Amino acid sequence: MTSSELWTRATAERYDAEESERSSPAFLGPTLDFLAELAGNGRALEFAVGTGRVGVPLRERGVPVVGIELSEHMAAVLRRKVDEETLPVAVGDMATTTVPGKFSLVYLVYNTITNLLTQDEQVECFRNAARHLAPGGRFVIELEVPPLRFLPPGQVEVPFDVSERHLGFDTFDLAEQILVSHHLTRDGDDGRYRRSESRHRYAWPAELDLMARLAGLERERRVADWSGEPFTEDSTKHVSVWRKPV
Repeated sequence: MTSSELWTRATAERYDAEESERSSPAFLGPTLDFLAELAGNGRALEFAVGTGRVGVPLRERGVPVVGIELSEHMAAVLRRKVDEETLPVAVGDMATTTVPGKFSLVYLVYNTITNLLTQDEQVECFRNAARHLAPGGRFVIELEVPPLRFLPPGQVEVPFDVSERHLGFDTFDLAEQILVSHHLTRDGDDGRYRRSESRHRYAWPAELDLMARLAGLERERRVADWSGEPFTEDSTKHVSVWRKPV
C-alpha cells in the first residue's frame, strides 16, 4: 500500500470548486499546449488524474488520455464528466499500478509526486512511468522548489497564502524532507473556518534527475513554468521532462 494519504469523499466533492481558478481555460492553456505537443499523435497517461482537471480538457484537445487515481472518490467525480470509454481510469497507486499499452507521454502535475511520502516510492513512480513509456516517450513532472531559503535559523514555518477566505502555511521536518501543508478555509459566510492538513515529501530537482536515471530515463528539458520560461536559481517551481531512450 502506498504511503499517500487518501482523499475523502468530502474533499473530493469540494475539490473542483476550490481549484476553480486552476481549472480555468486561461490558467490551463499553457499546460495543455505543453502536454499536447509532447503527446503528439500518441496516448497520454496521467498519474493521479484526480477529478480530471487536466485530463478531461487534454482529451478534448484530441489526445487519448488514460488515468491512474488512488482515491475512488476523486475518480467518481471525474466519472460524472466523462465515461470510462472516453477516459479510462484505473484505481490504484501511481508507483505500482499498471494499465495496458504503451504511451508517448506520462505526466504528473501540481506537486503530486510529493504525495508519495518515501524516497523509495518516488523512485518506483519514475520506474512505473518508464514501464509505460514507448521508446522516445516522455515523463513530465510539475513541482515547486522547496522554499527553504525563506527559513531563518530556528524557524520551520512558511506561509504561502494569506487571503480573506484562506490561510495556508507549510511546516517542515528538515531531517526527513517532509512538509505539512496547513489550511484554514472559510466555510460559507457565517465566520466559521474549516481546518485541514496534508503531508508531503519534498524533493529537489537534482534528486528527481537521479530518480530518473535509476529508471533509465534521461533529462531532456527543465523550465520554470508551462510557458517555457528559463529555470533559474530564483525559480519557485519547475516543469521537468525526461525521455526514454530509443
